[in-house]
Amino acid sequence: MHPSVLRRVPILDWGRRYNRDRLTNDLIGALIVTIMLIPQSLAYALLAGLPAEAGLYASIVPILLYTVLGTSGALAVGPVAVVSLMTAAAVGEVAASGTAGYAAAALTLAALSGAILLAMGLLRLGFLASFLSHPVISGFISASGILIATSQFGQILGISAGGDTLPRMLAGLWAGLGGIHPVTLAIGLGAAAFLFWARKRLKPALMRAGAGPRLADIGAKAGPVAAVVVTTALAWGLGLEDRGVRLVGQVPQALPPFTLPPLPLDLVRQLALPALLISVIGFVESISVAQTLAARRRQRIDPDQELIALGAANLGAAFTGGFPVTGGFSRSVVNFEAGSETPAAGAFTAIGLALAAVALTPLIYFLPKATLAATIVVAVLSLVDLGALRRAWTYSLSDFLAVSVTIGATLILGVEAGVTAGVALSILLFLYKTSRPHIAEVGLVPGTQHFRNIRRYQVETHPTLVTLRVDESLYFANARYLEDYILARVVNDACVRDVVLLCSAINEIDLSALESLEAINHRLGEMGMHLHLSEVKGPVMDRLKRSDFLSQLSGRVFMSQMEAVAALTAPCPAGKAET
Repeated sequence: MHPSVLRRVPILDWGRRYNRDRLTNDLIGALIVTIMLIPQSLAYALLAGLPAEAGLYASIVPILLYTVLGTSGALAVGPVAVVSLMTAAAVGEVAASGTAGYAAAALTLAALSGAILLAMGLLRLGFLASFLSHPVISGFISASGILIATSQFGQILGISAGGDTLPRMLAGLWAGLGGIHPVTLAIGLGAAAFLFWARKRLKPALMRAGAGPRLADIGAKAGPVAAVVVTTALAWGLGLEDRGVRLVGQVPQALPPFTLPPLPLDLVRQLALPALLISVIGFVESISVAQTLAARRRQRIDPDQELIALGAANLGAAFTGGFPVTGGFSRSVVNFEAGSETPAAGAFTAIGLALAAVALTPLIYFLPKATLAATIVVAVLSLVDLGALRRAWTYSLSDFLAVSVTIGATLILGVEAGVTAGVALSILLFLYKTSRPHIAEVGLVPGTQHFRNIRRYQVETHPTLVTLRVDESLYFANARYLEDYILARVVNDACVRDVVLLCSAINEIDLSALESLEAINHRLGEMGMHLHLSEVKGPVMDRLKRSDFLSQLSGRVFMSQMEAVAALTAPCPAGKAET
């Protein structure tokens, strides 16, 4: 079969090597992830402002499509907390929650996100995700975790508290404190306490009770299911609906329906930017965990094919009653640790969820919303990493600014403004730093052929020669800075005859920088000096040869800096002295 077909449809490749051992490992992994995903999918649907069944629908067909097109054997695709929050923020701007228009807009958002991801994959634009720096992603996810957890406190307290920013959420909670529902609060706090305990304590407890490691691990991952079962039974047995406890209510007992996302121009225009942000954030989260887990097995992930797979998954969600999806961090780690080896584990998970959608949904009627809120709170608090602020402050002021601005903007202005501000600030800081590159005057370390910064090392220099090492590619933003720096260095030094640009760290010289080099060469020539280059990289030299610069260069191009020093050092002309 042609390699391009195998690359575009990876199941045709790994499927040929599928065997009984892999089947066993995939089935075990799928069982654990299915148990974990049932309560999470319901909870994340409510977080997105959609009916609970939308979470199940968004976890079936998208997973099947990823199984066919994805390259990760561990990535678990479906609803995730951050994307669900972004969905609620985006769709809430165009429709009221709980209406048919709201659900339809969520379908449109998934379709747009799928189309964007698919186009990026086909055009091989996976590199664009690199413009989201790690500090921005870290700050955004931490702030989103705080927003998500805060948004669920109303459900745990049994009060109505809306808002899409932290100040509005806190104001809503404060206003509703007088209406706290004690029974709902007891259910929510009890479920949260159990889930926090189960995360670290349940597995050791099961092993002490005699369970094997694998069984204990499955039992620990089933902690959220246990919370759901117990609180649902309590709500049914004690008639808590009549006592004011909010329940999930009627959930259709059916497989995902076929849906057509509406695409009117006005709606598309309103959701285009949120869809782009969801696509990029979702892809970055997905590819990060996929590559991390693949590296532990010495496997390879194709980022562009992952874009295609995630795009298809989102389109699948749009046509089957779902909402935007991506690869989830916690589920993928569980999938990996459970032993899943191929994307087939996702297909088995989808089958399990389909069975749940058909057979178990009547039992969900009595599930308290406070339990799902507790599930979300416990899941997302692990995303909050405020220690990143301290680490960034210690290491880099610019990274600290990126993290703090992203966190602040997300909490105060909302998720879209937060990630937009973080990306914009990262780009501005990058442009500022590269517009003022580090330039070191270097000399020879005695007894070696190494050249180092004269301000950091005891080195040998020569009064007639100035060597400057530019630690950055030269482009339009820093070309004038280099020009000013060189001229300021030599203008009052009458002994200098030669200036060497040590180009070992220069990977690119654009047209603006080339014109600045020509200006530097001309100005130095007027002052009786020569400009030389040393250690120019091959691709840079290839481009310089396509211009007239080398023919006009007053000096020479040296293979090494040592060669330049040997050729250019000479006594200072008589009658001149360094000033």
